[in-house]
Amino acid sequence: MTFSSLGLSPQILEAIQKAQYENPYPIQQQAIPAILNGKDVLGLAPTGSGKTASYVLPILHKLQKRDSAQGRDIPVLVIVPTRELAAQVQEVVKTFSAHLPRKVKSMAVFGGVSINPQMMKLHGTDILVATPGRLLDLLSKKAIHLDQLDTLVLDEADKVLNLGFKLEVDEILSRLPKKRQNILFSATMDEAVEKLIDKLLHKPVKIEAEPETVSPDQITQTAYLVSQEKKGPLLRHLIATGDWKQVLVFASSKRTADNLAAKLSKHGIQAMAFHGDKSQGGRTEALKQFKAGALQVLVATDLAARGIDIKDLPYVVNYELPRSPKDYIHRIGRTGRAGAEGEAISLITEEDRHHFKVIQKKMGRMVELVDAENLGI
Repeated sequence: MTFSSLGLSPQILEAIQKAQYENPYPIQQQAIPAILNGKDVLGLAPTGSGKTASYVLPILHKLQKRDSAQGRDIPVLVIVPTRELAAQVQEVVKTFSAHLPRKVKSMAVFGGVSINPQMMKLHGTDILVATPGRLLDLLSKKAIHLDQLDTLVLDEADKVLNLGFKLEVDEILSRLPKKRQNILFSATMDEAVEKLIDKLLHKPVKIEAEPETVSPDQITQTAYLVSQEKKGPLLRHLIATGDWKQVLVFASSKRTADNLAAKLSKHGIQAMAFHGDKSQGGRTEALKQFKAGALQVLVATDLAARGIDIKDLPYVVNYELPRSPKDYIHRIGRTGRAGAEGEAISLITEEDRHHFKVIQKKMGRMVELVDAENLGI
């Protein structure tokens, strides 16, 4: 199945093509037509299943057929549990809306930063992505109006409730117009989520997305014990001696990604950083070059790497370990896809050893730890 068969407009299809998305994920195949038809949607979907694009694309399609937002009235509201997810969702919106004829203004708002700059920029926002607490702050200051809301998305509803936002969500729902489209995604279904579904959704189309299955057994894994200061030299050594032509390197922060890409380039290894602070044009060009094999190393953060799907990618490197075992499996799953051979390498410091043991235990597979000192690094 292709995106062109889902009922999306030519302009949206062109935006998908420019973003270098190829075929829709299963959840996108089901959710996009349902949302385009104005149905309420219940999606049971884990992170990494393509759920964000499954609601962003049809929402952008529908916004192309209506006038731009005016004043403080918000037509589309996306509620998320964390600032990280807020930034990620807005990044997807920006990616797909960058070349649309009818410009779409989106904003991500969350706590922990000054509210005043956010309030000043809200005028004319089409899609507001917000955490519950900051959303209520903006409502209390009358910085936004929700009485004209057309579409409500509640993303990662289970996490929203687990973080203790039930009262905030109830308060937000009480302020919304009764006539609206509701879209809810949750990775799990417990009693609290079921109660929210009963309250929120009307005859929803129910979609269940299986998580992308990645078997660590398909991927050759190697780990190197190395000091922090020798990580860079070790990575360059592995790239040179292994004659690696295409390698995806994961860093835990944008700053590390930038510094590592710069250091690799300084040593004659073609590398670019890929993260949310890069311009859309810069990210698109980096991914285009990397997919085409013209760029040797792409250094990415987890947030940015969610949309990276490269056929026959031979090498993935964990320059820094992710926080969760699930993220580790998601990372190494960028290689060894569809039965192809792949290799995942992790650079482990003494401080990482315990965390890496936890990851291995959760993964159900032990990985040999090679002392980098033996390589003469």
